[in-house]
Amino acid sequence: MSYCDIAPGHPFHGPYHDHEYGFPIADDNALFERLVLEINQAGLSWLTILKKRDNFRAAFAGFDIDRVARFTGKRRERLLNDAGIIRNRLKIDAAIENARRIVELRKSHGGFGAWLDAHHPRSKDEWVRLFKKTFVFTGGEITGSFLLSCGYLDGAHDRWCPVFAKIARLEPPWMRPVSPRNAPMP
Repeated sequence: MSYCDIAPGHPFHGPYHDHEYGFPIADDNALFERLVLEINQAGLSWLTILKKRDNFRAAFAGFDIDRVARFTGKRRERLLNDAGIIRNRLKIDAAIENARRIVELRKSHGGFGAWLDAHHPRSKDEWVRLFKKTFVFTGGEITGSFLLSCGYLDGAHDRWCPVFAKIARLEPPWMRPVSPRNAPMP
């Protein structure tokens, strides 16, 4: 069964499936949020993450990249003691370090979204290699789930799903025609 089969009508999965999953995201803080949530989902259920989402938002300063990039050791310790989020040192450190790396991407590309667009299109394997080189705690599953969830890879929704048509009208990155600027490298 696909997510399109099980999510509709569910109190947490339904709204996420119908209004967020696979939809293109332009805002860097929203992209960062999705990356942090996908990293925290590793080894857990997506339902666990959706239920804790508001706690994550509060703990990580509304996913404000600049604020998270400035988190100190003291703030990190508070996060490790916050029962409302996933208290995994590697995942917390990844969120802080990845915020810092996104700040650097602004200097080279203008932002996280601009960096993604500059590297689109790529196969999943190429994306995974790029993410591993650029970020921390981003293996194949995390990278693939992140890219599906924000419209950079096809497959978030079944073609028969009514949400697929909504997303198609927004022309997510995976549906955009390839231009010379973003043609895959040989």
